[in-house]
Amino acid sequence: MRRRLSTLAVSAASLTLAIGAAAAPASAVPVDKVNVLNSWTQTDAGSYYAWAAARANQGAWSAYQFNWSTDYCSSSPDNPFGFPFQTSCARHDFGYRNYKEAGTFEANKARVDNAFHADLKRVCAAYGGAKKAACDATAWTYYQAVNTLGRSAVVDNGLSA
Repeated sequence: MRRRLSTLAVSAASLTLAIGAAAAPASAVPVDKVNVLNSWTQTDAGSYYAWAAARANQGAWSAYQFNWSTDYCSSSPDNPFGFPFQTSCARHDFGYRNYKEAGTFEANKARVDNAFHADLKRVCAAYGGAKKAACDATAWTYYQAVNTLGRSAVVDNGLSA
């Protein structure tokens, strides 16, 4: 009788654990994920630097299950004419990929593209004279490319622009 009660207790404990595990999945994404994503895809420098800090410490954000993958500037040079656009392209990819996964790409595309352009212009602000003018013109070209072609790249091919 004692052995049977022990077996029942173990079975009850196992059932409780199984029910508890089913009720609260271990990989639950924090409810503020959309707010964090929105805060990291704004046009201001603070948004850029907050995203860059999080990117450098992705492990701290693992519960959010963000897609950090990037192909940088896709089929365009990452550092055209020596202008370091690679990180700006990575943040743009971050916005496109995560909004696509959230199902809200169309609603956020224009802002992500504008943030990309703002990031590129911040890169160009480090230069002066003709070099700045060349950087700004290149930044405008990159922005126009994602503004015009980004939707089809993401929607049709599942890529980021």
